[in-house]
Amino acid sequence: MSSMFQEILAFIVSTSGWVLVSSTLPTDYWKVASLDGIVLNTANYWSNLWKTCVTDSTGISNCKDFPSMLALDGYIQACRGLMIAAVCMGFFGSTFALVGMKCTKIGGTDKNKARIACFAGVSFLLSGICSLLSCSLYAHQITAEFFDPMFVGLKYEFGAALFIGWSGSILCILGGSMLCFSIAGSFTKSHSQANYIYKGDASHSHISSYPRGQAKSVNQRPLPDYSNSSRTQHFDKNVYV
Repeated sequence: MSSMFQEILAFIVSTSGWVLVSSTLPTDYWKVASLDGIVLNTANYWSNLWKTCVTDSTGISNCKDFPSMLALDGYIQACRGLMIAAVCMGFFGSTFALVGMKCTKIGGTDKNKARIACFAGVSFLLSGICSLLSCSLYAHQITAEFFDPMFVGLKYEFGAALFIGWSGSILCILGGSMLCFSIAGSFTKSHSQANYIYKGDASHSHISSYPRGQAKSVNQRPLPDYSNSSRTQHFDKNVYV
C-alpha cells in the first residue's frame, strides 16, 4: 500500500514539473533588459526562443521573429531542441505512468505494469535533465554577455521563464526518481516473497514423495504386528486340549 501512495505522489510531482516545463517553452520573458541611469524607462526589452520584442511606455509591443533556423545562434538552436525533447519525454512519461501505476486497471500483469512505470520514471528523468540543460545554457549565455566588458550590445538579465523552467526540471527529476525507487522496492519485495514460498514448498517435499494415500509423518510409528503372537496363543490352547 505504501508503494502505491509513493507512485501516486511521484506521478503528481512529475506531472506538475512537466506542466511547468511545457509552459516555459512559449513564455515570453526568457531574458529582459532595462535602461540604466534613467528614472523612467521608456522601453522594456525582452526575448525568448522564438522572437525578440520591445515594449514602450504606452504598453505597445513591437516584436520581431528570429530569422531562418540556420541563421540563429547555436545556443538558441540547442535550447529549442532540448526544450522540445523535454516536453515530448514528459508527455510519454505521463502516459506510461498512468498505465503502469498499481492504482489503474490497465497495463496487464503486475510485472508488466512495473516495467511500464519504470520506463515512465526514466522518461521524466530525461525530461527534467533536458529542460535543466536548456535553461542553464541560456542563462550561461546571458551571464557571459552581461559580465563581458568587450560586449557592446544590450545586456539582458534573467527572465521569469528561466526560474519556471528550473523549478519544473527539479520536480521532473525528483518525481522520476521517486517513481523508479518505488518500482525497485516492489521488485525486491516480490522477489523475497517468491524465495520464501519456494523454501516452504521444499521443506515439505518429503511428504509428497510417497505414493498417494501412503504419506507418512516423521513422528509416526509403525503399528505392532500381533499375527505371530495370536497364532502362538492359539497353538498353546490346542496343546492343552
